[in-house]
This record gives sequence, structure tokens and C-alpha cells, in this order.
Amino acid sequence: MAIDVTEYYFLFLIWLISTVGMHFIIKSWTNSLNKQKPRPPPGPRALPIIGHLHLLSSTLPKSLETLANRYGPLMQIRMGDTLFVIVSDANTAEKVLKTHDIDFASKYEPGPSQKLLYKGCSFINAPYSLYWRFMKKICVTKLFTSAQLQRFTHVREEERTKLLKSLIERSEAGEPCDLSKELEALTSLMIYRMTMGNRSSSGDYNYSVEAVEMRGLIRNIMECGKKYAVIEVFGPLRRFDLFGNGKRIETAFLRYDQRLEQIIHEYEENRMNNIIDGENEEKDVMDILLETCRDSSAEVMITKSHIKYFFMEIFMASVDSTSTAMQSAMAELINRPEIFKKLREEINSVVGSNQLVKESDVPNLPYLQAVLKETLRLHPPGPMLRRTATVDSKINGYDIKAGTKMFVNCYAIMRDPNVWKDPEKFMPERFLDCCDRVMDFKGQDFGYLPFGSGRRACFGAPHAAYVIHATVAALVQCFDWKLEGGDKAGIDIVSGYTGAMAHPLVCYPNVNFEPFKGLD
Repeated sequence: MAIDVTEYYFLFLIWLISTVGMHFIIKSWTNSLNKQKPRPPPGPRALPIIGHLHLLSSTLPKSLETLANRYGPLMQIRMGDTLFVIVSDANTAEKVLKTHDIDFASKYEPGPSQKLLYKGCSFINAPYSLYWRFMKKICVTKLFTSAQLQRFTHVREEERTKLLKSLIERSEAGEPCDLSKELEALTSLMIYRMTMGNRSSSGDYNYSVEAVEMRGLIRNIMECGKKYAVIEVFGPLRRFDLFGNGKRIETAFLRYDQRLEQIIHEYEENRMNNIIDGENEEKDVMDILLETCRDSSAEVMITKSHIKYFFMEIFMASVDSTSTAMQSAMAELINRPEIFKKLREEINSVVGSNQLVKESDVPNLPYLQAVLKETLRLHPPGPMLRRTATVDSKINGYDIKAGTKMFVNCYAIMRDPNVWKDPEKFMPERFLDCCDRVMDFKGQDFGYLPFGSGRRACFGAPHAAYVIHATVAALVQCFDWKLEGGDKAGIDIVSGYTGAMAHPLVCYPNVNFEPFKGLD
């Protein structure tokens, strides 16, 4: 039976409409898929299980700098089963630490700090939360204010004097000293007395023994934590304590906890006996935190566990970063006699040749400030800033998912040849000629981040500056230095992502100026 022409037109029309409609449906679906498909940062090809660990050397900041030169200032790598995004230039750092600061204001808490005793008690590694904001407020308004730091000037001067007298004795005996250990001990004593030194009204209280004990307890936790962290990158293996490091770190935490419990008990007894009381008394950090713990009207209730872990974090961060910076500065100065001589000449011209340099002299010593800024540029104590994305974000056109862990590689940023002339050269003069840039420790210039930037910048930077400047100035003013077994001090950094020097700084101090002669 013949089909009418009208029916042909009708069937053709149905076919045309269906085809065009299906075309638009498929196109719309494809576009939708393309829009939803994330665009991650570039990175090298990963291997199963280990990810990119085979591309990383023992000095992580250097390895990541090398990879960034190939894959760009925002790249992603995988360490075991953990994905990290790496920031390696100033422009990208500004977007993360300023433009999108609130999106990256959290940190991730490393595995060792999540062990039984102190799980969820971290402040330095806490997520951006009510607790973190409360503790940050306590730090900047009570614990580490300018007035509080000034009140402990005499503590820093006393401990610095003890170090100088000890070095003078070494010089007279012709003995070498491990300046690395001496500076670590000095910083430990200063921090210990500032944080928990108000437990005796006696003037001859032996803080040195207690500071050494505390440093040993915390150092043990740090060493166990490093070994524990190796297994952390292999996700499924975390639940198995293959080498016993989990048990060791729990034991180390327990020993520390027992000692801190004793110290807190001593503080509480002193309060009961009115040994330390009154608004005009010199309160240390423990005094203030225990008052906060007892304050029932506080915005956030903190516990003794919070206080104990806070002290451990402060001790770790302050002692390591400050002593490392001083050690690096002295190594660079010993390696460069012309800079050492120029710095001593400035100190003598401002302070005088028969008077010991003090913290109050530092603002009048611009070359000293430049030497320390250059030291921190080349040798940042914390070369890697850790962050975590709290929401989905887009940086440099790439998608960063919420929960992504991030490193801002300050080591690479502060050696970027696009920002710094002769970036590998130790040249303090560059900081005397940078009038158009704000090169301070506050992180306002994103090409210079020795203490971080943004909400999570290091709140202890002012205290570190007090200690570092005056101590290095005194060591330059009072002594000439001769290395044991070589003409150049090694300045390589240790494995991992810290900025600590790999080799001890062992040298002979020779007295140039003895400020205490005739005073004993």
C-alpha cells in the first residue's frame, strides 16, 4: 500500500526533531561532565603504593624546589597514599596566605600528636576553630605581648651572661665548644624560665637542671615522632605498629605528662601558699594559663591536657627555631670574615668597645638586622608551612579540594631568582637597599616568609627576634671563632622538612672583649 507523501514529511520531521534534540541533550550532558570534572594541579607520574617518594631526597624542601622548577609553582605530589599540594612562588603564596587565607587557615594534626594522652589538644596544629581562635587571642593579648616580653628581659640577659662567661672559661682553657648545643641550651633555659619558672621565691633555684630534663623529655618525643611519621605516609600500615614506634611514643608522652603534672601541682601549691600572688607579680605563661583554666566564665574551657600539650609545642617550636637561626647566623659569619668584621665594627661604633651589647641597642644596629634577615632568608628554621584546605578552592586556575594538605615551600620562595638577585649568595646588604619593600618578620612581603604569614603566622617571632639579635651580636662582639677541623662551617640542612643544620658547629672561642672583667 503506497504511503502518502504527507506521511513521509511527518516521519522526516519527527526524525529531525529527535536528532536535533538528542544532539543538544548529549552536548548539554558532556558540558555538564566537563564542568564537574576537577582540574588538579600538575605533577609527576606517581608509582603505586609509594607515590612520588622515589623523587624526594632526604632534604624535602630542596627536592620540592627541584620538582617545582619542572612542574610549576603549584603542583601536587603523593607521599605514599597522602596527596599534597606544593606552593613554590611568592604570587601563589600570596593567594593562599592572604587572598584565600580563611580557606587555608587550618592545619592538619600529625599522627604522633593524636596519640591517646593528647588527642585533640594541639594548638599549633589545630584546625581553624573556636578553640584555636581563643588560644591565639590568649597568646597575643596575654602570653606574648610586648609588655610581657619586656618583663622577662632580665631573664634573657642573665642566661646570655652565663653563656658568655662559660665561653670565656673555654677560651682560657683552650677548649672547643659545640656552639650548636650551647645555643640550644641557652634558648631552652630562656623559654623554660619564661614559661614555667615561677615556682620558687628562692633566688638560687636551679632552672638549668630542670630545663635540661624538659629538653630531654621533649627531644625523646620528637625523635619517636619522626620514626612514627615514616609509617604515616603508608595509610593501611598506620594501624599496625610494625617497629614498635607507636608504643615508644606513647611511653615518651607518658613520661612527659607525669613531669608536667608535678609542675602543675607545684604551681597550685604555691598559689595556695600565696608564694605567687597579686596583680603586680611577674606572671609566667603557666601562671596565666592556669588562671584561664580556672576561669569558669572563659569563652572556651581549657583543661590541664591542653596546657601540657601547649607547653610541649611551644618548647619544640621556640627552642628549635631560635637556636637553629642563631647557629646558621654564626656559621655564615664564621665562613665570611669580611662580614663578621663589618658587623663587629658597627657594634663597636654604636655600643662602644668596652660595653656589652644589649637588646635595647638592636634598633640602632641596621647591619646586624640585615645579617639576621639574610640568615633567615637562606636558612628559615621552618622552611615548609603546613596548611589544609577547609573548602573547595581554585588557585591559579587549578581546583583544590577541601581536606587537601598543602606545603608552602618558603625555602624555594626565598631563593627564587625571579625575586632575589644572586639568591644563593649570602649578601646582607640586599636588606639595606630594599626601600620599596616591607622586609620584616610579619610576612607582608610574600617573597620573604621566615616566620610565615596570615592567621597562622608565628606569634613567637618577636621573642625570637629579641633572643637572636642580642645573642649573635654578643658572640661577635666578645669572641673570635676558629673552627675545629676545617676552614668552612657546614651549612647543609638535616633530612626531613626542618631547617636545622646537619652538622654541629664545633669551634674554639678566643676572647676579643671581656665585658665582666673586674665585676666578679
